[in-house]
Amino acid sequence: MGKQYLELQLLTDDQLSAVVELDQRCLGGLWTRDGYQREIDSPNSDLIIWKRVNENENSQPILEELQLPKIALKDISISDHEVIGIGCLWAILEEAHITVLAIDPEYQGKGLGQGLLFALLVSAWKRKLERATLEVKVTNQRAINLYQKFGFKQAGRRKGYYQDTGEDALILWRGDLHRP
Repeated sequence: MGKQYLELQLLTDDQLSAVVELDQRCLGGLWTRDGYQREIDSPNSDLIIWKRVNENENSQPILEELQLPKIALKDISISDHEVIGIGCLWAILEEAHITVLAIDPEYQGKGLGQGLLFALLVSAWKRKLERATLEVKVTNQRAINLYQKFGFKQAGRRKGYYQDTGEDALILWRGDLHRP
C-alpha cells in the first residue's frame, strides 16, 4: 500500500460522509451532512481538514506557500478513517468566528489541533480579517491551553451554552490577525 500521510486540505463534497462520521466521533453529531454542505457552498466559510493521503496520491494541499509538510503516519493501524480533523471558520465582517475544531480522539495530543488552528488563522489572515473568536467548554482545559498558546484571551462566558451538557462556554478572542 505504501506510506500514508496526513495533509491539510479544503473540505470537498467527496469527503462529506467522512466528515459527518468524524463529527459523530468528536462532537456527538453537532452538524449534519446538509449543514457541512451549506458550509462548503458558502463563500463566507472555510472548512479545513486533516486527510489521510497515500504517498503517490495526487493531493491538493492548502497553504502551499507556507510549505507545511505532510505528516508521515508511522502507525497506520491506529485508525483507517479518511478524515481525522476538521476546522471551520465563518468570515463575518472583519471577524473570523471559529465554529468547529475537532481531532479524532485516537489522534489527539499529537499537535494536529495546533496545525489545524494555525491553518484557520492563516485563512482568516488571507481574508484580511482582523480578529478571531470562538467558544469553548469551560471544562475543556486541553483546548483552552491550545487557544491561549495562539494568543486567545477570555472575553466572557455564556451560561448553559452547550445543550448536551448544560455547560458554560468561555468566549475567547484574538486580535491583530494581520500581525505575525
